Amino acid sequence: MSGKPTLSRAELVRLRREQERAREIQRASQAVARPVKVTRSKKDTTRPVRKPARSARRRFEIAIPHLPRATAPAFSLPRPPLGWRLFSLLLAAVLGSLLYLAFTRPELRVSEAQLTGSRIVTQAEVNAVLGISGQPIFLLDPADLETRLRLAFPELVSVRVSVSLPNQVSVSVTERQPLIRWEQGGGYTWVAEDGVAFRPRGELDGLISVVALSAPPAQEGGSADPLSPAPFISAEMVRALKALAAHVPPGTPILYERGSGFGWNDPRGWRVYFGVSAGDVELKVRVYEAMVNSLTQKGIRPALINVMYPTAPYYRLSE
Repeated sequence: MSGKPTLSRAELVRLRREQERAREIQRASQAVARPVKVTRSKKDTTRPVRKPARSARRRFEIAIPHLPRATAPAFSLPRPPLGWRLFSLLLAAVLGSLLYLAFTRPELRVSEAQLTGSRIVTQAEVNAVLGISGQPIFLLDPADLETRLRLAFPELVSVRVSVSLPNQVSVSVTERQPLIRWEQGGGYTWVAEDGVAFRPRGELDGLISVVALSAPPAQEGGSADPLSPAPFISAEMVRALKALAAHVPPGTPILYERGSGFGWNDPRGWRVYFGVSAGDVELKVRVYEAMVNSLTQKGIRPALINVMYPTAPYYRLSE
């Protein structure tokens, strides 16, 4: 038999644990005895810098090139030395003063409008309709003034109003020219070539004189312009009057009667009617002269001759 003592299993385990503990103590003492590497910065020479742990994430530093600034200069509103509230109060006071002066200064108030291009409508009539005397210039609306004049004066074809500082208002107009003097019911009116009637200004030579025994038929608006008045007589009637005016006896007015049209009292003692169509006036005049010659040769003195329809003229004797 051997002389070494036999150890039990528990003793072997205990012995192994003691050996492992002795090795751990030896490793710890060796780690403590190992010198520590110290790095010193330029600013602080006393504080050691420890090496970062291996488990820490790596950090990369990348140099970014310097970018030039925008070429446009930066703009910033300077702050008033007295503060925004006081500055706002002063600004409101200045604006209020300007507004007060605009309403009260006589240099900014209109005295009257200046009229150009007119031969019929007078400047006094225009200013009476506008009613702008004494008003501030900046309160006037040219479009509104133009509408007022167009509605008040049917003889105006177009109106242009311009407003300028300090107190100038200019009115430029284009007028309808009278062509016909239409007398009816004890009064008379002027009628332009487009059939629009307007108030006459006295007597005017050279107009076609018409005495109406009855009113003409009502006419609808003949223009797309909403401010243009409806014509008093049709354009066809105006053309018929212009054609008949060359054949009417001198000093004799043209008569109008609804249903018979235009005519006149012939100095030879009868009345003649030609209708209102303008396309066949020359033919009607020739038919009329032929009827007069025929009746004169026969010794017939008519009271009425009607050639409104040149293919079927007729005459009427006095009762």
